[in-house]
Amino acid sequence: MKPFSMRSILTTIAIMFFSFSLLANETEHKNAPSKDEKYNPVPPIMEHISDAHSWHFWGGGHDAVSMPLPVILWTDNGLVTFMSSEFHHDVEGHHIVSKKGMNFVNLHEKIYQLDTNEEHLSHDEKGKVTNVRPIDISITKNVFAMLLSMLILCLVFFKAAKSYKGGIKAPKGIASFMEPLVLFIKDDIALQNIGEKHHKRFLPFLLTAFFFIFFNNLLGLIPIPGFGGANVTGNIAFTLVLSTITLLLTNLNGNKQYWKHVFWMPGAPVPIKIFLIPIELIGLIAKPFALMIRLFANMTAGHIVVLSLVSLTFIFKSLIIGTAVSVPFTLFISVLELLVALLQAYVFTMLSALFIGSAVAEHH
Repeated sequence: MKPFSMRSILTTIAIMFFSFSLLANETEHKNAPSKDEKYNPVPPIMEHISDAHSWHFWGGGHDAVSMPLPVILWTDNGLVTFMSSEFHHDVEGHHIVSKKGMNFVNLHEKIYQLDTNEEHLSHDEKGKVTNVRPIDISITKNVFAMLLSMLILCLVFFKAAKSYKGGIKAPKGIASFMEPLVLFIKDDIALQNIGEKHHKRFLPFLLTAFFFIFFNNLLGLIPIPGFGGANVTGNIAFTLVLSTITLLLTNLNGNKQYWKHVFWMPGAPVPIKIFLIPIELIGLIAKPFALMIRLFANMTAGHIVVLSLVSLTFIFKSLIIGTAVSVPFTLFISVLELLVALLQAYVFTMLSALFIGSAVAEHH
C-alpha cells in the first residue's frame, strides 16, 4: 500500500470537520433552544441512533431534506405499501395516511392503525397507545444502509477479483488492501481457531461477517448527506441475527465430543456432572448473547459520545466551548471510532471462529 500523503490526510480531516458541522447545523436548526430554554441533547441523539422510515439529511420542519423510503405493512386486509413521504397530514401532532380504507399513524417511527372513523390514537390510563400495530416489513433507514453496504462490498470485491485475472500475481489497487485482510482472517483466525481440516467450510461465513460488520461500522461513522450515517451495527436486531447465525453454525456442526462435554463431562464425578449440565446449557446461549451485546453496545456508545460532545456547544451556548472542546474531542473520538470499527469486526469474527472451532475440534 502507498503511504498516506499530506494531501490525503488533510482531505480526511476536512471531510470529518464537514461532517461535524453538518451535525451541529442540523442539531442547531431543529433543537436550538431559545434564550430562556435549556437545550436537551437527548432527542437528536436518540433520533440519530434509532431506525427510521425515512433518511433525514439536514434541516427541520418544512426546510428538512430527507429521502423517503418504502413503507410495507401487513394488515388484516392484506398488504399495504406507500412511501414514507405520505406521512404529511398533521392531526394533533400525528401524521395520518389513508390506504385501502384504513388510516395509519407514524408515532415515533412506530406505525399504528386507527380504528374505523377514528381520528386520534387511543390511550389507556397509563398513556400507552392501545391501537393495533400492523406487521411492519418496511425498507427502513437501517435496511437501506445494509443494502448500500452490500452493494459497496460487491463492487469492492468484484474490482479486487479483476486484479487476479490471468493468474496469480502481485495485487494492485483495491486488491492490495483487501488481500492482507482476507489472508489474515484465513490464516490467523479461521486456521488457528478451527483447524486445518474444517476451517475452509466456515471461511465464507467468517469473511462475510468481518467485512459486512466492518463496512457497516465505517458507513455509520460518516454522517455526510446521502452517504452513511445509519447506526446499523448499533441496532440490536442486526447483532441478534449475526449472533444467531454463529449459534446455529456452532451447534449444528458440533461433533460427538462437543456434545459429550456439554451433557456428560469426561473425568468429572457424577454429582459434578449433574451440577454442570445446566451451566453448560446456559453457556450455549450466553456465548452468542455476549457477541450480540458487545457489538451493539460498543457501536451505539461511540455514536452517543460523539453527538454528546457536539451538543456541548449548545448546552453551554458558547462558541469557545465548541472550538476548544467540542471539535477537538469529537475529532479524537471519531478517529478512535475508526479503530473500534475494525476492532469490533475482528472480535466478532475471532470469537465466532473460536466457538465454531470448539464444536468441531477432534478428540485428542
